[in-house]
Amino acid sequence: MQRRILLKQMAALLPAPFIAKQLQATTFFDGLNTDQQIIDGPFKANWDSLQAYQAPDWYRNAKFGIWAHWGPQCQPAFGDWYAREMYMEGNNKYKYHLEKYGHPSVFGFKDVINEWKAEKWNPGELLSLYKKAGARYFMALANHHDNFDLYNSKYHNWNSVNLGPKKDLIGGWRNAALEHGMKFGVSVHASHAWSWYETSRRADKQGAYAGVPYDGWLTKKEGKGKWWEGYDPQELYAQNHPFSENSQDNGGIHKQWDWGNGVAVPSNAYCKKFLNRTLDLINQYHPDLLYFDDTALPLWPINDAGLKIAAHYYNKSIKEKGRVEVALFGKILNEQQRKCMIWDIERGQSNSIEPLPWQTDTCIGSWHYNQPVFDNHKYKSAKTVIQTLADIVSKNGNLCLSVPVRGDGTIDSDERKIVEEIGQWMQKNSEAIYDTRPWKIFGEGPAIETAAPLTAQGFNEGKGKPFVAEDIRFTSKNEMLYAIFLGWPADGSLLIKNLAKGKHKNISRVDLLGSGRSIPFEQQDDGLRVKLPAEIPTLSYANVLRIV
Repeated sequence: MQRRILLKQMAALLPAPFIAKQLQATTFFDGLNTDQQIIDGPFKANWDSLQAYQAPDWYRNAKFGIWAHWGPQCQPAFGDWYAREMYMEGNNKYKYHLEKYGHPSVFGFKDVINEWKAEKWNPGELLSLYKKAGARYFMALANHHDNFDLYNSKYHNWNSVNLGPKKDLIGGWRNAALEHGMKFGVSVHASHAWSWYETSRRADKQGAYAGVPYDGWLTKKEGKGKWWEGYDPQELYAQNHPFSENSQDNGGIHKQWDWGNGVAVPSNAYCKKFLNRTLDLINQYHPDLLYFDDTALPLWPINDAGLKIAAHYYNKSIKEKGRVEVALFGKILNEQQRKCMIWDIERGQSNSIEPLPWQTDTCIGSWHYNQPVFDNHKYKSAKTVIQTLADIVSKNGNLCLSVPVRGDGTIDSDERKIVEEIGQWMQKNSEAIYDTRPWKIFGEGPAIETAAPLTAQGFNEGKGKPFVAEDIRFTSKNEMLYAIFLGWPADGSLLIKNLAKGKHKNISRVDLLGSGRSIPFEQQDDGLRVKLPAEIPTLSYANVLRIV
């Protein structure tokens, strides 16, 4: 029955030739069995059932979380997708790797893992800092496309307890989050290792190593006498399969991210293992939030593993807490899928109030730690983060902000200053953020006219005009209206057009948050005119009026 439901849903979403091709694949919806317990309940592993989901109130009220997108790819300190691009001849990561570690036929990503020790990691200290910054939830990377599990994985030998740091990183992060009274989440990215690591099977086309294969071909038997003896590199690289179509096209993977356009179809064993690994993660660590870096759900639409994980996750919450109290995220969702989970937008935000809760995930630098960003002081400023937060919350969204972590487990001095400044702003103004809901409109001002549309999973941040004092974002709570103005007017006078006499109810009081006093105002035909104090606050890029 479930297979027929899934096929019917597929037919509505995808062209017939694609369906026919996938039906010929031995891995397609063959009813994966799992060694992990899947909890039964009202949610079933299909879209029609999952659309009964509702985001929990705690998540809607939290508004702001911080993410440690931290794993072995942070050890080289040279940015994101290192484990893929170090195998791309001529790429800047390839050149960097050649100079720092040697040729990827000799020193591959498996060897980077062995270099990574996380020797200065202190999750309690970092979570204390993030809580002071106003984060109400914390998310940790459980695995990336590099296919290395950062927890005590029962189904994957390449994990941080066995190798590298030899620590249960997810367990450590979770304990610190609970200690600080923060909701805890994990992000899962490993479903794409199958095609993502295809570069590891290449060889240089020129130079001294021309024709020498990289280490993506290695098997367990070649490890005798090596540090990785007893471990199978194919378990990490997942490359015992034909190449995807146009595999030599470095950018082609983006067109194949939703498992179409000629991607090599993952085997049943690969899908089953991913299912077991993820269920094990959920059952061991009980995350309040679960983020997937996938179109909709992992391995959809070629496999139902992601659907099974989602149903189990919701049913587990109902069994343990009596209702669904967890937050699940996916990208590039259609209208039905946005009812099934929380829509996540990467490095961007919606341009309107969304009817359902959603989230922006972004980073102050590169997703994986990048030393040149620090050396050149190129992080997003606290100003940018706070203005982005105000814009997102006004549209019914949350912000999950990644603060890159060095390989040793620390953050750098620039990052610490940014996080501390965010905390200073939140201490004064968070009343306009936490527990709020959108007003009838999200805002006004010139930035609205230049807002860029979303592209793919997001990627519209920073493409419009910078915010100025005339850019105002609204939030509401109980009988209070909050107007967050994203700059300090030069003459100290602020006009809010949407609160004009006759357009808005009569206003009795206006307070400037953090000042401890009411301020003069006039509700005129052209808007609410507010006279701000002569003394400009230190953090003048975003201040809040409480309006009654």
